[in-house]
Amino acid sequence: MGESYSKIIVVVPTYNERDNLPVLAGLLADLQVPGLQLLVVDDNSPDGTGDVADKLAQDAPERVGVLHRMEKDGLGRAYVAGITRALSEEADIIIQMDADLSHPAAVLPTMIETLRTTDAGVVIGSRYVEGGSAAAEWAWHRRALSAWANFYVNAILRLHVKDATAGFKAWKADTLRAIDVGSVQSNGYSFQVEMNTRAVRRGYRIAEVPIRFEERTHGASKMSLKVQLESALMPWKLLFRRS
Repeated sequence: MGESYSKIIVVVPTYNERDNLPVLAGLLADLQVPGLQLLVVDDNSPDGTGDVADKLAQDAPERVGVLHRMEKDGLGRAYVAGITRALSEEADIIIQMDADLSHPAAVLPTMIETLRTTDAGVVIGSRYVEGGSAAAEWAWHRRALSAWANFYVNAILRLHVKDATAGFKAWKADTLRAIDVGSVQSNGYSFQVEMNTRAVRRGYRIAEVPIRFEERTHGASKMSLKVQLESALMPWKLLFRRS
């Protein structure tokens, strides 16, 4: 165990996150984790998030990179683009993280250390393991939907993961290469489920560390009906694909 990693890239998809992005970049910089870099994947945000990202990269090119995409075609596609770029830049660890400040940056060192010192192929920042929680401001129907989604996914796919729909994850680069992330087609929460399923089926262990999930501070949630429908169907698709 005890592997060392020299390059860690935090992939953050953005769409209309101009207020949150500089805050997140500051929180990551404050961690002072050696080799930690931020890669912003902006989907041509009309609010100028891409310009904010470019300014951050101009001010700290060793810490911030930007990938501009011309269309908004889903969280999954943005993550695939960002992760592919991070792998091409020889990152040792790649982190998935939301731009809306719902994921606590302070837990990142624990997630990275867990990858370094255990046999886990991926570490999830989990709301549902002991010590984890969701924000008190989270509406009851969102809590219920999240709890039901995790029960539903695990009942069908038997992942044995408490927070199967979580979007805060740290991956070993070798795990991402092994699951062929470039061929993942799903979006939204189902993207997270498909990534977990691929990892489990290839024999990688998923570890979970507790986080407190916060409600977004600025902007609107991007959970569309189309994404919800895809999320309901995806576990069945994955189950029958294996069969």
